[in-house]
Amino acid sequence: MTPDEKSRFFGIYAATVCPMQGEDAAIDEAALAAHLAPLAKVDGLLGFLINGHAGENFLLSDDEKRRVVEIARNVVGDRLIVAGVNQEESRAAAAEAESAMAAGADAIMLFPPMSWALGHDREMVIRHHRIVDQATKAPLFLYQAPVGAGRMAYGPDVLEALAGLAHVVGVKEGSWETAAYEANRRLIKDVAPDVGVMASGDEHLLTCFMLGSEGSLVSLACIWPEPIVRLDAAVRAGDLAAARAAHETIYPLARAIYGAPPGYRATARLKACLKLLGRLADDRVRSPIERLPAPEIERLRAVLKEVGLL
Repeated sequence: MTPDEKSRFFGIYAATVCPMQGEDAAIDEAALAAHLAPLAKVDGLLGFLINGHAGENFLLSDDEKRRVVEIARNVVGDRLIVAGVNQEESRAAAAEAESAMAAGADAIMLFPPMSWALGHDREMVIRHHRIVDQATKAPLFLYQAPVGAGRMAYGPDVLEALAGLAHVVGVKEGSWETAAYEANRRLIKDVAPDVGVMASGDEHLLTCFMLGSEGSLVSLACIWPEPIVRLDAAVRAGDLAAARAAHETIYPLARAIYGAPPGYRATARLKACLKLLGRLADDRVRSPIERLPAPEIERLRAVLKEVGLL
């Protein structure tokens, strides 16, 4: 792919949730469309990460993930769609990626299999990505897992090899630690300067943007995209005062959703906030995740009031 073909994927994306309903937590298709529609009108938002971790991709069936992409394509117009792919077996990952592209995705993001938390080696990781890359020839985002996610995070030699795959356009750099972010960004830019390094870590977007980024695929933007767009624009314009102001605006909510233990509740917190704001009728999540206890709901309510959203 040419540098111009890759750079069209650089910008701010909202990583969206997947609304559910009923005792079986079935996908609420109408609520999903209603979740996406207003975000698709936000100036400066390039697109969407669908079926990411916030979208509970590890709990959805293959058919459900395809349907989520179809609904998104029907709703968001010409905004870009990056579809998460999360499978343990490589051929299944390739099939899911092909299905997502056929359903209307513009690119895919290949998540590391959960079993890799127990360990993996360089050739295993490269083989998995190469099978998907060659099967789809679709624009491909890599996912760098948090430093605290066991052995799922890729080492420098693995990142270097993956960045050189034919259709890689970017990396969602989710180390959640700024020193690791900087080291990985420097490495990727040395070996593949046309590949975008997309900031993650909603609590420290300012730091990542200041170190350098080509955008972000970020779930806080499914609640509050405007200040994230402002933050990115301010950093690019060299306006530190405006960037710090945007950071101060979003920090309390980012901290409440992502910084409070246990971290696995982040998706439930996103949905609870959307319900408190009247944008989601049902905040249920799929088992084994559970709805938030009442005290945590009240804590989120207080933070939403603090930042002026509620």
